[in-house]
Amino acid sequence: MATEPGSVTDPAGLACVPGPWYVAQVPGTAAGAIRATDGAAAARAAKTDAVDWWFVTDVSGGGPGPWRLQFDGLASHAEVWAGDDLVLTSESMFVPASVELASRPGAVTLAIRFPSLEAVLRRRRPRGRWRSSLVSAQGLRWIRTSLLGRAPVFGGVPAPVGPWRAVRLHDRAAPVLSDRHVVTAVADGTGVLDLAVRVHRSAGPAPVVRLGDLAVVATIVDVGDAQEVRAHLRVPDVRLWWPHTHGNPVTYPLSIDLGEHVVDLGAVGFRTVCAARGDGGFRLSVNGVDVYCRGAVWTPVDPVGLGGRDQTRATLERVVEAGLNMVRVPGTAVYEDAAFWDDCAELGVMVWQDAMLSTFDPPDDQPFLDLLTAEVEAVLRPLSGNPALVVFSGGSETEQQPAMLGFPAPHMTAVHDVIPAVVGRTAPGVVPVSSSPSPPPGGDALATHVGTGIAHYFGVGGYRLPPSDVRQAGVRFAAECLAFSIPPSDAAIEAEFGSLAAAGHHPRWKAAVPRDNGASWDFEDVRDHYVRTLFGEEPSTIRWSDPERYLALGRAAVCEAFAATLGYWRRPDSGCDGALVLALRDLEPGAGWGLLDSDGRPKAPWFVMRRMSLPVAVLLAEDGLDGLRIDAVNDSDHTVAGELRVQVHTRTGARAFDVTEPVTVAAHAARRWSLDTVLGRFTDATHVHRFGPRGYDSVTVTLSSEDGVAESVHLVGGPARALERTVGLTAVVRQTASGDWVVDVGTDGAAQYVHLDLRGFEPADSWFHLPPGGARTVPVRRTGTTDAVTGHVRALNSMTVAPVVQAST
Repeated sequence: MATEPGSVTDPAGLACVPGPWYVAQVPGTAAGAIRATDGAAAARAAKTDAVDWWFVTDVSGGGPGPWRLQFDGLASHAEVWAGDDLVLTSESMFVPASVELASRPGAVTLAIRFPSLEAVLRRRRPRGRWRSSLVSAQGLRWIRTSLLGRAPVFGGVPAPVGPWRAVRLHDRAAPVLSDRHVVTAVADGTGVLDLAVRVHRSAGPAPVVRLGDLAVVATIVDVGDAQEVRAHLRVPDVRLWWPHTHGNPVTYPLSIDLGEHVVDLGAVGFRTVCAARGDGGFRLSVNGVDVYCRGAVWTPVDPVGLGGRDQTRATLERVVEAGLNMVRVPGTAVYEDAAFWDDCAELGVMVWQDAMLSTFDPPDDQPFLDLLTAEVEAVLRPLSGNPALVVFSGGSETEQQPAMLGFPAPHMTAVHDVIPAVVGRTAPGVVPVSSSPSPPPGGDALATHVGTGIAHYFGVGGYRLPPSDVRQAGVRFAAECLAFSIPPSDAAIEAEFGSLAAAGHHPRWKAAVPRDNGASWDFEDVRDHYVRTLFGEEPSTIRWSDPERYLALGRAAVCEAFAATLGYWRRPDSGCDGALVLALRDLEPGAGWGLLDSDGRPKAPWFVMRRMSLPVAVLLAEDGLDGLRIDAVNDSDHTVAGELRVQVHTRTGARAFDVTEPVTVAAHAARRWSLDTVLGRFTDATHVHRFGPRGYDSVTVTLSSEDGVAESVHLVGGPARALERTVGLTAVVRQTASGDWVVDVGTDGAAQYVHLDLRGFEPADSWFHLPPGGARTVPVRRTGTTDAVTGHVRALNSMTVAPVVQAST
């Protein structure tokens, strides 16, 4: 129930309030309760910070007292009543809270009041040294809460209010864990684990700690009203945890036997992580192997209710399928739950975690610093031993914000002292970073510089520089990059907005387009700029006459930017050791930053990034007067031996060259060729020398091995190609012997950005080029209830659309 701020101060006063009451799910939020009753639109429109919220329930049951009432997260300020007694207050969304209830009848009413955050913000507090450009309410720097729904950049996302994490009531019949700390290390092939777990109400024989097949008897130390269980284990010939792109993400189950009770402590892994920063860059090494980090900035899969367990798992599985190996949880969102971290460890996904400090000047006030210390410990201690956590950062743009406002680099106690100290003593196997972005330690570079340290690079993107800027920017590690307003599929637009004509101008459409606070432009303007400069077409004119082509050109422009930027950075000699795209998934329906839409379905650049990110990949790019460069990259833990095939087609569609040669690429290595070296002669295939008319139209390179086929197609002459009546596209669907469905796509002429629009099925690949006479077999998987694969295949340079037809039997 919502009440006016301060109008009801204890549960008894609720009897005078008529309602309405919403049925709430816990864990959950006020907006999630509104969604369950009134729908998603009402939930997104709710001004949850403007009122007080009351969550009330009756708890019944027996069991011997005293009872421990535990809250894993209350957003954001909260007061808790048991019956008529105020038993607990909380001031942080991110710090768990608990209280002992000495006596409890058979049933008790629990009530939680979440005061209006807007009312809390009216309290005057000291100003910061700078104003955050992300929000208007500068007092939020004092409040330990999320900026979801509180920063304009998040559009229609409601502010989270409520018991967003689990609530538990324990009796003394079973032991209760209130703390867990695990430190893992690797020494000469042996895994070493030290464990300390605080247990309340433990009884019985000496505890036994189990790690995989190992078991040791633990020691017990009395600590106040609890006992601390300690153990030391060694695992000979330990199997290491790797990011999935570089090896097998091995984990070991950890548990404690406390008499008849077995307490699961989750999975732990053994690995080493270090960061090389001496040359001004930021290069992560796992188990002594340099890792090129690629992925995206994580966003909550359910920004309304902060739930979505199945969606979280499915999204992380997509990350793995796409060859991405890192996600970054930014300092503007929320810390994810234990299930997220378990999935990342199991799937081999590295996590870069920001502290939730955003762009604010964090106060030096001691109570604030104490609360922040408790927050970081509450995040790190339950995660200790989880191998997925590799980087912990002091915040998101915490150092960049004062630099952009022209201030000299300030010393921030929270960022430069408190957080590194907590990370050092709690998670010694994690790489600490002052903030993202940040310059190299000890130098005179600024946090705004992109050529050193950790960068947020939007030269290609928000700052509308040409794709060639990536070569001169010299980015060493991009913890954020490539923010574009990316349209979802035509089917998703029609389902949500009613018509493709809404794209680009309708208020509902524009409300979901990201924009910086106070900017006179949005990220759809950025996308239109690249349509104009890359394809030579005026997007506003096309939108008026042909919304479908307007959207296709916009998607293709983003694909071009992704291909030029990510393809260059993946090169072993680019100097860049990581690229995390902003963002992984949209927070609401529309053209957001996400590589996935708000339902988790891939958008166009997802497929481009996937082809460039797989452990074994082939990259093609023009290298000026040196012609076309070929890179074969092998991140896997085994040698790839196969065949490299190079085909060059002329503008008439004839195959001018078709060369194959055996190729071996060692584990965690790469090889490089020039096209002319492979062909054995000078060709000027890219027409960089301008000798007469351009003679070649495309180059196709495939690397075939037991690992599969990695393929890349380069269309010569740039992205601006003539729109033809037809290129001879065909699309035939068939069922394989294993029962899976595939679509065989073929073309007569060179086909630019071939994309599959299917009903009830999703393609494994799309938005690819085909050379003249080229073909590709695309696996598809069912996403709906239809039994037959239907739809169309389109190419950007063809007016004719190919229907998907059934293969003749």
